[in-house]
Amino acid sequence: MNAGWKRGWSLPREHYVDGAAFGADLAAVWLRSWLFAGHSCEVPRAGDFFVFDLADESLIVARSEDGRLRALHNVCRHRGSRILDAAFGSAPRFVCPYHQWTYGLDGSLRACGGIDRELDLDRSELALGPAPVVEAAGLVFVSIATSPPSFEPVCADLERELGAHDLVSAKVAARRNYIVKANWKLIWENNRECWHCHLGHPEYVRANYDAAAGTANVEAELQLRVSELVAKGLSVDHAGVGLAEFPSEGRWWAVNRTPTASGFVTESLDGRPVAPPMGTYEEHDVGTVRARVLPGFWCHASADHAVTTRILPIGPAETCVDVSWLVDVNAVEGRDYELEALLPFWELTSEQDWALCERNQRGIRSTAYVPGPYSPSRERNVIAFDEWYRAAIS
Repeated sequence: MNAGWKRGWSLPREHYVDGAAFGADLAAVWLRSWLFAGHSCEVPRAGDFFVFDLADESLIVARSEDGRLRALHNVCRHRGSRILDAAFGSAPRFVCPYHQWTYGLDGSLRACGGIDRELDLDRSELALGPAPVVEAAGLVFVSIATSPPSFEPVCADLERELGAHDLVSAKVAARRNYIVKANWKLIWENNRECWHCHLGHPEYVRANYDAAAGTANVEAELQLRVSELVAKGLSVDHAGVGLAEFPSEGRWWAVNRTPTASGFVTESLDGRPVAPPMGTYEEHDVGTVRARVLPGFWCHASADHAVTTRILPIGPAETCVDVSWLVDVNAVEGRDYELEALLPFWELTSEQDWALCERNQRGIRSTAYVPGPYSPSRERNVIAFDEWYRAAIS
């Protein structure tokens, strides 16, 4: 699969359009990794569940009676029927609609029509198959792999930087679902550079230093913003002009706090607050916490709201993208926040990106496409992403 690949140049065409390459991506990347599934606040009580689907795989993510979050394969142990179709819900047990085999919230087999007596079966051997699941700073990650890489360092970084937002006790104020007609790698490559931002994201660049020119005035303003956050006892993990480096060797996740531009205390169109501070924050001007976990998650969290993005591949040229806006659990729409102010910043930025990615995909489908060179300065993170991808499928 790496034939014709040249470091520092875009990937060969087949990696974006070929069905065999897409199958290799699923097997080597998606079915071996930790994948963002949802938010802890969506399953706060025993019986609450959501269903996570990836290609032919499906997991029930549910809160059991003991308070633990469990991930169970959504496959009946009788004849393999899919058990749940609903994306979200609450139930005291899970009942297969085919022959009514019934499972507890922990996956244990509770009823099977007496077949266990006919055949002297051990019910404990017919529980729903478990899958790895972890909660970190109010975010839920699952894996289809039986032995995924350790998530402990990721969890530590997420808790350290996002803990103050108390996403466990937040609520999802809005969600947007997109089918983007582009390969999942094009979406990440677009995400990892801001060369396109001045023209592509006029709203975003006003609030951030990602595409700012490194002039003396800009550097002085940025360092002043850094000092203001440090004076409040906040750690600043990225204090430079441009995007933070990600990914890096051995690091498929990153979490950092960075200042917003002068005049912006949150990521909104005018920089003004859009909701009450979340968690333990008492004021709005705390910069933004940015989290990324390959291959399917990123998040921008301001003091008053957090926006999570999940990407899941559907086919060589199609990706499902879910964007969610979270606010404090006690915030009331119409009193404490208005969707008209909360949504536009990231709704616009996201949809601008999807349009760029779809345009990119259409061009790559042409037989005229050949790999082109990346800028070592402005696209260094794209180079790093492609290096990560190449290693993952090797």
